Amino acid sequence: MNTNFLPSWKGLWAFAGTEARVQLHEYLSIATTVLVQMIFIFFVWLLAPPQLLPFAVVGSMVFSSFVVGERVLDEAAYIRIDHKLNELYHASPLTPESYFLGMGMGVLAAYLPPLVVLGVLSELVHPFTVLSLGVLVGTLALVWLIAASLGYVLSTFFIDMRAIWPYATLLFNFFGVLPPVFYPLGLFPSYLTEFALLLPPSAGAALVVHAMGLEPLSGGEIVLALTALLVEALLLSSFAIYWARKRTREGV
Repeated sequence: MNTNFLPSWKGLWAFAGTEARVQLHEYLSIATTVLVQMIFIFFVWLLAPPQLLPFAVVGSMVFSSFVVGERVLDEAAYIRIDHKLNELYHASPLTPESYFLGMGMGVLAAYLPPLVVLGVLSELVHPFTVLSLGVLVGTLALVWLIAASLGYVLSTFFIDMRAIWPYATLLFNFFGVLPPVFYPLGLFPSYLTEFALLLPPSAGAALVVHAMGLEPLSGGEIVLALTALLVEALLLSSFAIYWARKRTREGV
């Protein structure tokens, strides 16, 4: 059996731990990851009807998981462009897929504290059941995998760090804020419902609030949102592995 197409995770945990330690030195950056979310929550609490507050808190958790991809994009490009360390990593026993996934896991580990704080806040606003908590954890994991894969692949197309920040911020904030992530799906134009359920952040938020009993989805909507998350996670992560191997062979 040809095992060349099967992923090898040699060095994964060591690199993930190293990346987490590096990221944990950026205390201010970690603290500011929830700035947008807390602003949204504050204004919803201050100005909107009380029933919208749980949607904002759940959306904040989904958004926090999604923007990990932006951090992965920045980190991967920084290592490659400024430090040239990717050449050292590629020359080591670390496999390309462990390099990509380990970076995503390390960044996630460093940015978990704000996510946990939002989770506690959500529990206070609208307590979880065992089912809704399981849906939340699974959904956040899929959104993270999609975003980390996307961030890594996109990072390889930049040759100047100054060009990254505006594009990365625009991309992840556009898809993480404008669709129905911080607000109910029912407030989104009905003719765009299917489109919203194809986007990872809004699909994830819709599944979580459905599991919490905040906004029921039809059977077709559940299938569409769940299928979109699973298929996108599988395709994007598989492509990220392929792309990491390709870039390694090319020496970039």
